[in-house]
Amino acid sequence: MRPKLVVLASGSASGGGSGFENLVMAATSGALDADIVAVVSNHERGGVRERADRLGVPFVFFNGPFDAEHYHAVVAKAGGEWIALSGWLKQVHGLDPAKTFNIHPALLSQLGGRFGGPGMYGHRVHEAVKSALDAGEITESGFSMHFVTGEIDGGPVFFERRVPLARGMRADDIAVAVNAAEHEWQPKLTNLVVHDRIGWNGKDPASVVSYTEDRPL
Repeated sequence: MRPKLVVLASGSASGGGSGFENLVMAATSGALDADIVAVVSNHERGGVRERADRLGVPFVFFNGPFDAEHYHAVVAKAGGEWIALSGWLKQVHGLDPAKTFNIHPALLSQLGGRFGGPGMYGHRVHEAVKSALDAGEITESGFSMHFVTGEIDGGPVFFERRVPLARGMRADDIAVAVNAAEHEWQPKLTNLVVHDRIGWNGKDPASVVSYTEDRPL
């Protein structure tokens, strides 16, 4: 049987959800060998709902409380065994860290972790990256995929993709460049996770099997 995947994607009240749609299209084409059984958003009427309805994917509205009990209930209702966070803007509690993973629109290893943690979500990330670019501290951004623990952006990273930046880029320009890389890589990495090619035991970071472009699985 194909793995069953639930996608948590906040989007916004008027848009968003392109990463979720990209995963659905990959599952349809066979690039992602999994069934997306539901998408969850904290916006009842927004971009994610619109995409879900158009693509025929069951939609679940979840507006809290964002505690372990209610996260478990939502995932159980959806019938998922794997949980992918794709633009989910709420802190996760209580989900299995070996089965839950996130895509973050910056390099979590960069500048001592400056672009991750509390407050670093959505467009704020790209604004922070732009400030560092303008200050001459960095010449690239990118995205990270990591397993999800109770600490915001604190779970072990299993993949980073670097994206070169040019001086003078706006935060919107950085977002577009990073988003293109996310759409290219997210289905492939998701497929490796749900088929246990990438993984960990949920406790020891040393147990992580990760993916690097110079030494792929």
